[in-house]
Amino acid sequence: MGNIALHGFGRIGRSALKAALKHDLFTPVSISDIRDLPTFAALFAVDSNYGLWPEPVQTRGDTLIIGNHREIRYIDSSKSVPDWAALGVDVVVDATGRATTRPGAQEHLDHGAKRVLVSAPSKTLQDCDAVLLPGINMDAYKPAEHHIISMASCTTNALAPVVKVLLENFGIKVGFFSTVHAYTNTQSLTDQPMRDRRDSWAAAENVIPSSSGAAKALGFIWPNLTITGKAYRVPVRTGSIVELNAVVERSTSTDEVREAFRQAANSAPLNGIMGVLEEEFASSRVVGETHSSLIDLPLAQVLDGTLVSVAAWYDNEMGYSTRLAETAKVLAS
Repeated sequence: MGNIALHGFGRIGRSALKAALKHDLFTPVSISDIRDLPTFAALFAVDSNYGLWPEPVQTRGDTLIIGNHREIRYIDSSKSVPDWAALGVDVVVDATGRATTRPGAQEHLDHGAKRVLVSAPSKTLQDCDAVLLPGINMDAYKPAEHHIISMASCTTNALAPVVKVLLENFGIKVGFFSTVHAYTNTQSLTDQPMRDRRDSWAAAENVIPSSSGAAKALGFIWPNLTITGKAYRVPVRTGSIVELNAVVERSTSTDEVREAFRQAANSAPLNGIMGVLEEEFASSRVVGETHSSLIDLPLAQVLDGTLVSVAAWYDNEMGYSTRLAETAKVLAS
């Protein structure tokens, strides 16, 4: 397998490393960011959402040491993107949020990387070579052509399995989704003026309406899909739910819809990507969950035969980061 580097060591970068190590996917040859390594080591070792990492975490110079044998080089990238060619890097996982345009992602290729995996939705289809989602369209990957790959957003990865199952079993005429999403670093802890007015109110004290780019990203995969939606940011640290209300093309029933999701969750390509919950839970159930999407079967409903409502839980950090680590390994192989 080729060498993988993590560029950006924030919430997603650290969670991706946890997933990579926990599931023995890879150990990156380097981690790069703009802050000091001892602080990053402390944040990796003690996480507000996921608790203590089960191994010792320490630093020595510019090296992050995890456990007794994993030594990962740390690079301060505040002045320049690292020289990936010198490091022998094949795949860069860009978790900075700044590679959503082609020039931002191209910089990694210009510095010697062979592929860039962007942990965010690209602005347009022209800003990447492919939008690839595990369990959805990974078979469309063309190694000779795809060098900048976007994996869209956590919400897109949670919603796409719902869309896939409904499309393949019932067809979708039109759909509208709403995601109730944990607060993020784009918001403020206290009331203060922000670029997006609604974000000006304290994230941990308000329900804050927001936009969602998931509809546009789904359109990259299914160009003829008629769907839109929005988000509500709520005061939880992680653990979100997205609900799709769709008018389907043929008449169905609640029992048939639930059974379709059970079968899809237990077979390729969604097995391990999408799961189902038979019992009633709240958001704490999905903190640390590695599935991209967990269908809440008790919430599934059908009205008048063709109006279908399906809700999917997701850990908006760990579920997405696990797919990111898995996809990085595929690209490096």
